This record gives sequence, C-alpha cells and structure tokens, in this order.
Amino acid sequence: MAEFRKVARTEDVPAGRGKMVKTGGKRFALFNVDGTYYAIDDTCPHRGGPLSEGEVAGTTVTCSWHRSRFDLKTGDVVNPPAEVGVSPYNVRVVGNDVEIEI
Repeated sequence: MAEFRKVARTEDVPAGRGKMVKTGGKRFALFNVDGTYYAIDDTCPHRGGPLSEGEVAGTTVTCSWHRSRFDLKTGDVVNPPAEVGVSPYNVRVVGNDVEIEI
C-alpha cells in the first residue's frame, strides 16, 4: 500500500532547482517550480545521469549528461536521446515538510 514519506523541508529545495532525496531505498529527484513540488526517478534511462542535477525550465528538466529532457508532471521524455520516460510520484506539502508517495 502506498504511503507518503517526508523527504525534505520546503526550504531545502529552492525555486527552480532540484534535489536528490532518498526514501524506501530509492533515489528521487525532487523539484520546486514556483512553489509547486514534483518528484520523478532520479536516474536518466539513457545513461544513468542524475536528473536532480539537471537544468529546470518551466516544468521540464534537462539531464546534464546528454541533454534528454523530461516532463516533471508526467515523467515523459520530451527530447531524446532517452527513448523512455521516468516514473512520476505524487508530492504533498504538510506545513514545511515535503512528502513523496511511494
């Protein structure tokens, strides 16, 4: 059964940036887009680059290794070379805590 787990505080993820967080033995890329938080798998399916270190533009992130772009809302690949997307996760903010549903 899915449950929400605290992974960060709101001040840990500045607007327009990403952060790698871990919970349940898994790495997630957590992003703050103008106060709305998104979470996707942290590993780019192309060559394993850390998506949490990518450049955020609107609701997309570009992998810093080979420039694949992913939609933060759906996890879909927007630009190759990646051929498949990543999993998105539900995020909620409770007070100043950011939680991901896993």
